[in-house]
Amino acid sequence: MAFADLEKEILPVIVRDQIFKKEIRSLDVPFILNSTATHDTSLSYSSDGKAISPQKDLPKLPVKHEGRAWRQMRYNLMSVYKRLFFICLAANIIALVVFLVGKRRPTTLGLSPAPMATAVASNILAAFLIRQENVINSLYTICCWTPLWFPLRFRRMIAKLYHFGGVHSGCAVSATIWFMLLIVLITRDFVLGNFNQPAILTTAYVLLVLLVSICASAIPKFRNFSHNTFEAVHRFAGWTAVGLFWVLVILLSRMDSKALDSPSLGTILVKTPALWILVLITFFTILPWLRLRKVEAFPEVLSDHVVRIRFDYMRIGPMRGLRISTKPLKEWHTFASIPAPDGRSFSLIVSNAGDWTNEQIMQPANAYWVRGIPITGVLRMALVFRKVVIVTTGSGIGPVLSMLVSFPLPCRLLWSTRDPEVTYGEEIMHSVYKADPDAVIINTRASGYPDMVALTHGLYQQSRAEAVFCISNRTVTSKVIYEMESRGVPAYGPIFDS
Repeated sequence: MAFADLEKEILPVIVRDQIFKKEIRSLDVPFILNSTATHDTSLSYSSDGKAISPQKDLPKLPVKHEGRAWRQMRYNLMSVYKRLFFICLAANIIALVVFLVGKRRPTTLGLSPAPMATAVASNILAAFLIRQENVINSLYTICCWTPLWFPLRFRRMIAKLYHFGGVHSGCAVSATIWFMLLIVLITRDFVLGNFNQPAILTTAYVLLVLLVSICASAIPKFRNFSHNTFEAVHRFAGWTAVGLFWVLVILLSRMDSKALDSPSLGTILVKTPALWILVLITFFTILPWLRLRKVEAFPEVLSDHVVRIRFDYMRIGPMRGLRISTKPLKEWHTFASIPAPDGRSFSLIVSNAGDWTNEQIMQPANAYWVRGIPITGVLRMALVFRKVVIVTTGSGIGPVLSMLVSFPLPCRLLWSTRDPEVTYGEEIMHSVYKADPDAVIINTRASGYPDMVALTHGLYQQSRAEAVFCISNRTVTSKVIYEMESRGVPAYGPIFDS
């Protein structure tokens, strides 16, 4: 059958490769048609044959649960990430109301700045900690101790751990709100002549601009439009804000020490909670950069679209993401690590997704900067389920292999990509089939883009899995997860919030 005929009559959906066999094996999926007849090999990513399925043979999707408005509210507007955000915000608003209603004797600033400064510092510390590598890895480790005999409903909820970014953003916005109130009080007292130190006012307003800039740059539309700008603002404005917060705390304490019968500046500082919280904030800000180093790399260009970069400077666990850079003060990129079978080295799969990644493919470097420690990724939560369906596209196979190579978790794998063997090489293909002999691989060059939702749901039902994990780009991940959840299927995937 010629390609032109296929285009007119049926839509090729599933393309399955057997690398060293001249035959088509059954995929054990009811809705896929298989044939041992001779086919036009131009449709396959190898010369070994293929399996195709007409569009009519795709599994029929069940009706979505609940009404459209409620689905949008539950799975988009009130996702777990946003619920955590609003919980943090609501807790701070309640604390603010309690503080204002129960305020005591005012000091020279009209209201004591100490509680507000403590609230600001506490929220900033919480925002830092929830993004700290050791904290993230510890949370994943603890949650993955969940026994498989626990109720599935509980395991489905705990698998949403990766939404912890909602705590980060909620605390950051709360810190900014607390600081705005502090600015109002400082400005009022300066205007009323209760103190005459322009340095305090200037430092406070510059710090406010930095905090607002950090929050504004993290708005999803802006962050997606210019991620490098988002990173630069977060990094440099964040460092400057921490420094200015130190200055502001010292200036306020110095002013209090000049009041009649006040203790010394040192005594006031030691008794200031915000100062000790700032010590922790500064420590966790510096910590990843104390681990900054340049390490040797061994790139292997697999195609004009993909490069595999190997490292042997450390042992690394599965399902960990490593941040690498060629310009450490400008931009960082995180990729999932794939441990080698001997455990002594690991590799990263980098595909062409922009200027930086394209440069690594065209002109691969022999050394990269790394900082911090590898961070556990969302696929780690697959371990709390007995069986899962893993859906991925393109270089998303990297994080998937990171898990499947190390953990023989019962799963079904659905991988959609362009010319898999040509693009990623035989070694990657061997690893895929070794991890899941029944892997369903779609060659999009031959078949076009398939209905990932229908295929995913079909595999979920056929395999009797407990959950679906999707590792892909933002569009595919969001669509698959929403379509699954709206049909009662627990689905998980990265939320692209950093």
